[in-house]
Amino acid sequence: MYCRPILFIALCLAIPAAAQTPQPQPPEAKPAAVEVIDDSSQPQVTIRQNDQGEIVEERRVNGKLYQITVMPENAPPYVLIDPSGDGNFIPLDTQGSPRLGVPMWVIGTF
Repeated sequence: MYCRPILFIALCLAIPAAAQTPQPQPPEAKPAAVEVIDDSSQPQVTIRQNDQGEIVEERRVNGKLYQITVMPENAPPYVLIDPSGDGNFIPLDTQGSPRLGVPMWVIGTF
């Protein structure tokens, strides 16, 4: 009969001691390092403000301008792209055209 109260007291003392035991923490997972192989393939972005107060964002790859984003003060922004690389820019979102920019990369020139 005396065994049950002693067992109860032993359990009451053991539970808080077990709760204070530090649990092993899993090691922190670190993301893999990203290595840039060729920096020339990264787009270069130039942001400037022109005389009319518009913010103009120019995107270049290998020094060649391929996209211009114009953000006027009191109008919605618009995007001009050069799809063929000849310097003729067309609006990306024209009335009636789909909002799909099909990639047109130059594989090789002869």
